[in-house]
Parts: sequence; C-alpha cells; structure tokens
Amino acid sequence: QLQLVESGGGLVQPGGSLRLSCSVSGFTSDVAVLGWFRQAPGKEREVVSSINIHGSTLYADSVKGRFTVSRDNAENTVWLQMNSLKPEDTAVYYCAATVDVKMATIDIRDYVFWGQGTQVTVSS
Repeated sequence: QLQLVESGGGLVQPGGSLRLSCSVSGFTSDVAVLGWFRQAPGKEREVVSSINIHGSTLYADSVKGRFTVSRDNAENTVWLQMNSLKPEDTAVYYCAATVDVKMATIDIRDYVFWGQGTQVTVSS
C-alpha cells in the first residue's frame, strides 16, 4: 500500500504561482510513475502531468510552458510548480501513483493510488 498526501494549495491571483507537494509513504520502492491530476466542479478528473522514476515527463497541452513537475526519489516527494496561473486552473489537484506502469503516462486508468487532493483557486 502507498499513502499520498498533497499540500501547497490555496488562493492565488491570476498570473500568480503556487507550488504543490506530494509526499509518498508506504511501499515506496514500488512507486514507478507519479502523476498530477485535477478536477474542477462539474467536470471529469483530468491529467495535468506525469513523471517517471528517471525524470521523463508528460504534460497536458493546457499547462505546457506554465507548469513543471519534478520529483526526488530519495525523499519520495513530487512537486508541481505552477506559474502564470489562470482562473481555469481552479480545481482540486490530486497526486497519484502507478506501480506496474514504468513510463510516464497520462492514462488515468494506470494510476492505482491517490491522495485526498488539495484545492487551488485562481481568482482576483
């Protein structure tokens, strides 16, 4: 089993920045890929980014050039640096992990373990 805990959400003005963190505990040696997802009210959960154990990354088109994902395998932590935030980035952001899939993936079905989420609100 893995436990994932997100932190760093909050209220930010358009154009601002936030840095989300996700701490992973449990059988961390099983963690292969870590992903960030988000879900806005009334919408389906969607992928934001993904990073595998070697640092290979994928991003949703909507966040390319604005968001950066990184991880520290020794610290079992993944971060999401979000810059130039827009009101449409408002959502609950979730961290998730795969154990069998080794390549960075944007397929939500690959993710087995999930955190509880952290709210990000972009508003003036």
